[in-house]
Amino acid sequence: MSERTGCIIAGGGPAGMIAGLLLARAGVEVTVLEKHGDFLRDFRGDTIHPSTQLLLDELGLMERFQRIPFSRLESVQVPAADGTVVTVGDFRRLRHPYPFIAIAPQWDFLDLLAEAGREEPTFHLRMRTEVTGLIHRGGRIAGVRFADHATGKRGELIAPLTIAADGRDSAVRRLARIPMRDYPVPFDALWFRIPAVAADGTPIDVGRNLIPRGAGGRLFILIPRGDYVQAAMLVPKGTDAQMRAAGIEAFRADVAAAVPELAEPSRGLEFADVHVLDVKLNRARRWWARGALCIGDAAHAMSPAGGVGVNLAVQDGVAAAALLAAPLREGRMSDAVVAAVQRRRTMPTIVTQTAQRVIHAGMRRAFAAGWTPRIPRELARVVRAVPWLTAVPATLVGIGARPEHAPQFARR
Repeated sequence: MSERTGCIIAGGGPAGMIAGLLLARAGVEVTVLEKHGDFLRDFRGDTIHPSTQLLLDELGLMERFQRIPFSRLESVQVPAADGTVVTVGDFRRLRHPYPFIAIAPQWDFLDLLAEAGREEPTFHLRMRTEVTGLIHRGGRIAGVRFADHATGKRGELIAPLTIAADGRDSAVRRLARIPMRDYPVPFDALWFRIPAVAADGTPIDVGRNLIPRGAGGRLFILIPRGDYVQAAMLVPKGTDAQMRAAGIEAFRADVAAAVPELAEPSRGLEFADVHVLDVKLNRARRWWARGALCIGDAAHAMSPAGGVGVNLAVQDGVAAAALLAAPLREGRMSDAVVAAVQRRRTMPTIVTQTAQRVIHAGMRRAFAAGWTPRIPRELARVVRAVPWLTAVPATLVGIGARPEHAPQFARR
């Protein structure tokens, strides 16, 4: 069966859902295809940055977002070579209505966007529907073939534009034969949770700051989440199997050495609770093919360094909708229009990935030498003496190199 729509979006993640909502508010008939039955997947990017919160405010969705339980991340602290801890990014110094990062389950954020989308008559979200192929007509991508796993049916969906927002392993990007440029990454991340509650039920105060911890050459990133800590152990790339072979007791000991205040609850950790993320950093040389456009992780997979992936994906979605809405609505889509999206978003992507590559270089040296990354004494001294410098990384992480705002047609 063949159907038609105004725009196809493959993938119901942050980039796809934001783009779909904004296009629908512009009056474009938009169909979002999400292969899963819900948004409940753990250890995804859960950071809602100041610029994203302001966007929700502009869209009239901030009141709904504030009903979602979230924790506030107000600063980033790192260990220094002199044995102290130094604040290197202070979001409270931002001149912004939302001077903090909200840590909220991504599924709640996506459910909020889906709910707002359903209020628009031209928004259609199809869950459990997977793109299986592309349709080519006249030298262009004219739509997709899909499988509806809820009904077992297969069909075709025709549209003047297909947006690939289906993640770093994008099926649409692969089918469209859009090449990627990969950058070396020295580490993988082992994600797990540690309860912030003692055996007697007493809460353990973990604060509101993101604090890297290190011991014995191991580096941990700890994100406070209220009654638990979301933790990542950063290990040299490809060493997950070696880590597991050493046994769970060795893993627990590493955690306890780095985070002694959580040593007691960490005794309950099992390898079944530990999920490995194969960290990638890449970027499409060209984000589009005739009739298709990649955004978010489909266009540029980001490292977890800085936790900026969700923010960058959301801004891609906003920029795409702002530039595509009128051409889609008026039937004048062209290669020049999709190329304009890439031009607008290339600079902030390169700036962010360059910063991540600098961080990766430091981690590579640390892994090779077997020491835990720490900032030099001299730099720690400067940051303490000139505290306003902490607003610079806070701006890059929390707002981005080129923040996007809701276009007028999408504001409520």
